[in-house]
Amino acid sequence: MPYTVTIRVSSKVTRRRVPSLDDAIDVLELELRALGSSVKRAPAKAFKREIAPVAQVSARGELRGPGRVRAKVQAGVDVRGDGSFEAYRGKVSREVIAPQRRETAFDALRRALAE
Repeated sequence: MPYTVTIRVSSKVTRRRVPSLDDAIDVLELELRALGSSVKRAPAKAFKREIAPVAQVSARGELRGPGRVRAKVQAGVDVRGDGSFEAYRGKVSREVIAPQRRETAFDALRRALAE
């Protein structure tokens, strides 16, 4: 199966393999939405700075495939500390995918990967 969906919440990592990109995005959405309010965070302090929940990543869902070392698709969705979602593409340097009007982060990811 060519696509791997990886969900990271704290130190817990789960992986699932699915046959198509559409299935991978569907699994990603189901898994991340199922986390619900369990990933919400309070403001944190680091080096005398307060970090707002929206600036914290509580969970990350990654898509990879097809291929092993140099996969064609490397993208995902971050769950922010306030419960919002943010789609991105890239592995090392992430590029945020801005949602268009009335589009969820998962719809934006699907649109960007279809281009």
